[in-house]
Amino acid sequence: MSSTVAIIGAGPIGLAAAAYLVKRGLKPVILEQGPSVGSSLRSWSHVRVFTPWSLNIDGAARELLMQRGWEEPEPDDLPTGADLVDRYLEPLARHPAIAEGLLLNAKVIAVARTDTDKLGDRRKGTSFTVRWVDGEGCQNDVKAKAVIDASGTWGHPNPMGRNGLSILGEDELGDSILYGIPDIAGKLADEFAGKRTLVVGGGHSAINAVLDLVRLKDRDPATEVLWGLRRSGVDRLVGGGLNDALPGRGSLGLAAQREIDAGQVTLLAPFVAGSVSRKDGAVHVSASSPGGRTPLVVDRIVVATGSRPDFGFLRELRISIDAAVEAPPALAPLIDPNVHSCGTVSPHGAVELAHPESDFYIVGSKSYGRAPTFLMATGYEQVRSVVAEIAGDHIAAREVRLILPETGVCGSTASAKASSGCCAPPPPAERAVGACCGVTASTEEPTSA
Repeated sequence: MSSTVAIIGAGPIGLAAAAYLVKRGLKPVILEQGPSVGSSLRSWSHVRVFTPWSLNIDGAARELLMQRGWEEPEPDDLPTGADLVDRYLEPLARHPAIAEGLLLNAKVIAVARTDTDKLGDRRKGTSFTVRWVDGEGCQNDVKAKAVIDASGTWGHPNPMGRNGLSILGEDELGDSILYGIPDIAGKLADEFAGKRTLVVGGGHSAINAVLDLVRLKDRDPATEVLWGLRRSGVDRLVGGGLNDALPGRGSLGLAAQREIDAGQVTLLAPFVAGSVSRKDGAVHVSASSPGGRTPLVVDRIVVATGSRPDFGFLRELRISIDAAVEAPPALAPLIDPNVHSCGTVSPHGAVELAHPESDFYIVGSKSYGRAPTFLMATGYEQVRSVVAEIAGDHIAAREVRLILPETGVCGSTASAKASSGCCAPPPPAERAVGACCGVTASTEEPTSA
């Protein structure tokens, strides 16, 4: 069989998988639906992540880059999304061993076994067919001995409803609702300055949006910031504070608490939206609160409630997904955000990522399903193990080791007072922001992972 392995997604995890394949003498074909590598990261290029360069660069990728005289960034610096693409992913993609198999504007629409349908049992050892659509709308096929799905979750944001559904009227609001991490203080500043904005979400992406809106108050004091939290307070977001093993993330939570204490942000908690509509040029939100139904009138809404995986194009494969977390069943209990923080996830690799479909793996942020606790370093260890398994080195695939900076920030009940400190917040331009835990990506969210 061919030595070709198809990788879906040319983000940090997808390109790391390609580097390990090259190291093993296998041929990667990387299909990226965007116009460049790291396309999803480009959508949050203004965001400074809270994981330093030392946790964002894969070992095999570093080896390839060093072959071409690459200058490695300072390990303790915190990169932006743009930095990750410009200083790491783009140089890696230009390496001849990667570049020859890179397909851009290649949207994968289906993956199947080449000579049998989903019911057919003669599967093991049969090649895969990966069908993709190019920029002209033409369909193409790639044959591969194995498939690694590193497509991430970034293109599939969770809606505003607490039950996982869009609230009534949400889908009709158009550009009055933005999802993810929009560039509020930069490219979109004119659309938010002097306006009343509701931010919905309980994670670090939501903090990012709130702090950017507060920064706009310096430009236009009429800017109003409302923050809707589904839980009763911000204690969990403050997390480890100054004791957080990732200092950038700790300072982010503390900065949010300071702005609330200073009256710069109106906190709505617990907040459960029921419907939304546009009337007289404004956005009207009906939401429940302890006192009953609360009507709100705002100009814009930012929904930062995370993202979810898309399994639609994998319909012809035999995959197994945990009913709650939407991760591979063996991985789900290891990453359940009700139990684990970013740093308490056990090392895992090919064994935990396996599906009934042999030689097929979901890696990166998409492998975590709906759990928001993914770190890029975790994904790098995933693909190292997966590629070893594909290459037949089963011993290396099972020697999974990963040391992460443990922190309770993703599931902490530490009080805001306990985690506050005497240090002043970093200047606005230097705030470290990101989505728990180390945006993504697919990941990565951040379709690239």
